[in-house]
Amino acid sequence: MSDEEHQFESKADAGASKTYPQQAGTIRKNGYIVIKGRPCKVVEVSTSKTGKHGHAKCHFVAIDIFTGKKLEDIVPSSHNCDVPHVNRTDYQLIDISEDGFVSLLTDNGNTKDDLRLPTDENLLSLIKDGFAEGKDLVVSVMSAMGEEQINALKDIGPK
Repeated sequence: MSDEEHQFESKADAGASKTYPQQAGTIRKNGYIVIKGRPCKVVEVSTSKTGKHGHAKCHFVAIDIFTGKKLEDIVPSSHNCDVPHVNRTDYQLIDISEDGFVSLLTDNGNTKDDLRLPTDENLLSLIKDGFAEGKDLVVSVMSAMGEEQINALKDIGPK
């Protein structure tokens, strides 16, 4: 019963989970899955039959949605896998800084300045060329598990 104010050092976010559990047997092609701690898009699923004493197993082949690396995992179909919450948001491109960061316009009129240009060469050149020509560009930003990256571009015409 003291009159002192207690200070809490909080290093946690709002508590919203970055993933949710889903039974391995219900995850399909083009779905999402976490493999080796990375959010991935499933490109192939094959299910093996049960053995004499075992479970049916699901073999997942998936591609990391941020790096493009191919990852594989084998999980018993009755077990739960982590599935990332994946969001895609469109922003209008305002500016590209010299240090490789982009300035984006959000829906509510604020700017978002914490994203880097994509590492994909084709997408990078499309964005830079379109911006240099003065076109109005809309970029799609994919976010999952605390990471964000530009992954697509739409040209909505000249300014």
